[in-house]
Amino acid sequence: MDPGTATAPVNNDCETETSSFGSWWPSWRPTSMSILKTTESKILACIQNNLWARFVTLSNQDRIWTLSLTNKEAPKPKPATSKTPLVMVHGFGGGVGLWIRNLDALSRSRPVHAFDLLGFGRSSRPSFPSDAAKAEEQFVNSIEQWRESVGLDRMILLGHSLGGYLATSYAIQYPSRVSHLILVDPWGFPERPQTKNQESQGQGAEVVKRPSPPRWIKAIAMVVSYFNPLAVIRAAGPWGPGLVNRFRPDFKRKFEDLFDDDTMTQYIYHCNAQNPSGEVGFRAMSESLGWAKRPMLQRVHLLPSSMPVTMLYGEYSWVDSSSGERVIQIRNPAFTKLMLIQKASHHVYADQPEEFNRAVENICRSVN
Repeated sequence: MDPGTATAPVNNDCETETSSFGSWWPSWRPTSMSILKTTESKILACIQNNLWARFVTLSNQDRIWTLSLTNKEAPKPKPATSKTPLVMVHGFGGGVGLWIRNLDALSRSRPVHAFDLLGFGRSSRPSFPSDAAKAEEQFVNSIEQWRESVGLDRMILLGHSLGGYLATSYAIQYPSRVSHLILVDPWGFPERPQTKNQESQGQGAEVVKRPSPPRWIKAIAMVVSYFNPLAVIRAAGPWGPGLVNRFRPDFKRKFEDLFDDDTMTQYIYHCNAQNPSGEVGFRAMSESLGWAKRPMLQRVHLLPSSMPVTMLYGEYSWVDSSSGERVIQIRNPAFTKLMLIQKASHHVYADQPEEFNRAVENICRSVN
């Protein structure tokens, strides 16, 4: 990391990789937490605002890798007039580095925090239970302990994909902590069709409205019932980075004006080639073809009716925005908004960063 962007030293006490596969396994997989740190540092060097990067320790000694940003040119706000911070939660297989197109822009007007979910990126990788409800609770508890440790009273909570599912679960359990819930192409909302006929009909309707899921989603869907979702990346050993480049060339294109090499696909690889943890929790919460065992549409009515919720979808995303329309029907429409980001796919924040940042900033401005 560019030392000029940090306002406090970075705690590097979580860099040792352990493996349950024996001492030969790390040499088979060309990765380590140290390499992940180096790759991420290259990404974070693009940040211009004040950045504090550190591990936040939870009560059970698990650690959450955290970025906190403030506008370096703005005067220090008085506590009474401080704006509600924005907290950003990444999706499955991601990490804080994927927000690189958004962090500077969104931290110009208010504090922004982003963290690696428990079990992902550089955060601790504990065991997760196989029960869906218990796995979800472990994720949510870690977010609440993180909030307490960071010292936030209330926040604007933004979650993408899996992060949107967990952010909704968190807001249901801790509504007093959430000023506005922003869900970006959230995973896990619709119920799984009950019959093959219904499923085929649903898929037919999906083809009309949305592109079919990309190859990497289909590949994950084939193995998720039998293995951890990203097991193939680890099993590929030295061919793993090439596999990520093959199945996710879009990540290189999305950030090609920032990096003219494989930095972003390398980051994705190193985030997911470590020992599985968060993906074990995800597997516990999901069933075949990526449906959630506990669909959020069955629980979204538990959100306070007066809690503002905005759902952002990419126009070309494989995630069907009809779930957002259902949320509006279930909740108070006056406090529920649905927005479509034009010419964006699932990774809305990277496909159309300026429009995404503008939409999120407008939402944040509506809070204070």
